[in-house]
Amino acid sequence: MANLGTRKNPAIVRVQTLQRAEEIAEFCDDHGIIFILGLEPDEPEDISHILRALEPPEPVLASPKVGRNEPCPCGSGKKFKKCCDAPLTSTTP
Repeated sequence: MANLGTRKNPAIVRVQTLQRAEEIAEFCDDHGIIFILGLEPDEPEDISHILRALEPPEPVLASPKVGRNEPCPCGSGKKFKKCCDAPLTSTTP
């Protein structure tokens, strides 16, 4: 999905007055945010897309994988394959 505020995914903004619409348009132009503005006096103002475009979420990085022959990250001193990666053995009475 494209970042918010770009040509592929413009920010959707709703304001109540023409003066506020001009303020938002100037702000978006200054910050390079592509937007679609709706002037709706009966609806509450919504500029949440602009706020999200200014601070996009950071990508989630996967934690590094532990090799089977590396020391176990739990701190036991054993190899990972003999410690936390080992299948649970069931004891039958």
